[in-house]
Amino acid sequence: MKNLSLASFIFPLFFLTLCAGTTAHAETLKDISYGDAKKQKLDVYLPDNTANSPIMFMVHGGAWRIGDKQNQQVVKAKVERWRQRGWVFISINYRMLPKTDPYQQAGDVAKAIEYVQAHASDWHADSSKIIVMGHSAGAHLVSLVMTDPTLTDTRTLTSIQAAILLDSAALDINLLMTRDHARLYDRAFGNDPNYWRKNSAIQHLHKNVQPILLVCSTRREHSCTQTNAFAKKAQELGVNARQIRLDLSHGDINGKLGTDSDYTRQVEDFIRSVDARFSTYLPSTN
Repeated sequence: MKNLSLASFIFPLFFLTLCAGTTAHAETLKDISYGDAKKQKLDVYLPDNTANSPIMFMVHGGAWRIGDKQNQQVVKAKVERWRQRGWVFISINYRMLPKTDPYQQAGDVAKAIEYVQAHASDWHADSSKIIVMGHSAGAHLVSLVMTDPTLTDTRTLTSIQAAILLDSAALDINLLMTRDHARLYDRAFGNDPNYWRKNSAIQHLHKNVQPILLVCSTRREHSCTQTNAFAKKAQELGVNARQIRLDLSHGDINGKLGTDSDYTRQVEDFIRSVDARFSTYLPSTN
């Protein structure tokens, strides 16, 4: 047998290690610009392997004035659960009060969705398998994008298979503002009834709205009342609108979604029901 040098053993081992290090790994792409403004940024959480992956698109809350796409309640449990199942998870920032009013913020959300749809193939994701989710003020913005056809085009809306609204008490701003309400709503919506109606998703509802799941906290005044009224009107129009009522705090409805719980499984059952293609990317129901 010929003598083999140490290098002849080391180089193949090094090569295999290098190759192993370049296979697909879960990673996060931070602060991708979807517009020219400083706040128009999004983060993309990639799974270990992407191949026609579905997209979960998340909009944080914060009274239309504060909040951030990297907040742990916004991303942690959701990313941990769904990224390992092959989802591409996207969390966005958007312009805020006092410089940017809620309706313009909804325009930012629509713009970000359009960007994601156009760039889904960059992340080996499927632009026709998008679930849009928002919490609190973010849920209000998502509700406008889903119902008001002037905010985005039909092609973009049809790429969204469903929306999930996490504890919004602002689906009917006109009703909200004519009853006792927190001051944060005055700062967001002012005193013009025409502007209230413009920002009320319930006013924009029509028969072609994609399926919507409404999650509300029974501990929070107005939340379930608003979602009840919205779901009822949507169903009368033939829209697939469902509601989940939870004995959880406003924050926990956001932060606990993605934990191993009946709540998370109910949300996953809804996602599975709107398009059979999602089943592969969700835990088995057995």
